[in-house]
Amino acid sequence: MIVRPKQHWLRLIFVWHGSVLVKTFSRLLLNFVFSIAVIVMLPWYTMLGIKFSLAPFSILGVAIAIFLGFRNNACYARYVEARQLWGQLTITSRSLLREVKTVLPEEQRTGQFIRLQIAFAHCLRMTLRRQPQPEMLAQYLNERDLQRVFASNSPANHILLLMGEWLATRRREGQLSDILFHSLNNRLNDISTVLGGCERIANTPVPFAYTLILHRTVYLFCILLPFGLVVDLHYMTPFISVLISYTFISLDSLAEELEDPFGMENNDLPLDAICNTIEIDLLQMNDESNIPPKRMPDKHYLLS
Repeated sequence: MIVRPKQHWLRLIFVWHGSVLVKTFSRLLLNFVFSIAVIVMLPWYTMLGIKFSLAPFSILGVAIAIFLGFRNNACYARYVEARQLWGQLTITSRSLLREVKTVLPEEQRTGQFIRLQIAFAHCLRMTLRRQPQPEMLAQYLNERDLQRVFASNSPANHILLLMGEWLATRRREGQLSDILFHSLNNRLNDISTVLGGCERIANTPVPFAYTLILHRTVYLFCILLPFGLVVDLHYMTPFISVLISYTFISLDSLAEELEDPFGMENNDLPLDAICNTIEIDLLQMNDESNIPPKRMPDKHYLLS
């Protein structure tokens, strides 16, 4: 995620990092070159009696803009829901530990439970990003638990099971009453809801046929656009064509990024920073000293 201080409107025009222009530059350059070729070919296809007008492009442009708006809204809704789920995970993790420390003030093994919570957050993050996990999780889980986690179809769900087993052990030892155990178990159910919500977003993309028809229509529109502009604009055709194409192609590219909010692109959620926040908060609540530094945006304002 790009975390940038507010800029003057003039500087925003020239911002590069965080803009989808980085991804679309080659396509826009191709459109510019093609527009020049259309200018060169103008006398040839005019002699053939081929003439384009702006009327069909105006109608098609409005239709594309409407459908791109619908798709971007759908993808942004996925992004917002994903951020809400991770915010809920942060809140529930803090509340769960606070309740555990309140009802088990003399418990010497709270650190084990904290590491299970931290392991869950990192495991969920890396599962959603399809990244390798053993080295990271080995910092928080013992060898036996680590093997059990990776033998599971859903590693994060198995860590949640280990958290439930930890609470069940305290209950069998008589440290937790049935009512307190039920209250804490409800917190685990809240975390399970977050897990299910994230898996639903990650495993259910926007229907492919809907994305495909928009993608094809946008690029067909941008390819044919210079033919509709060249008669009236002539040498200004490349500049106006690139400007219009930038709007449509950029919206299409931005929707692709927002569709998967758990990725590593500039406009995706900063899951590393969220996990870092959860880890710092939980360790500080347990008065531990080995607290990692807070993650900050890099020189390009990117917070991963």
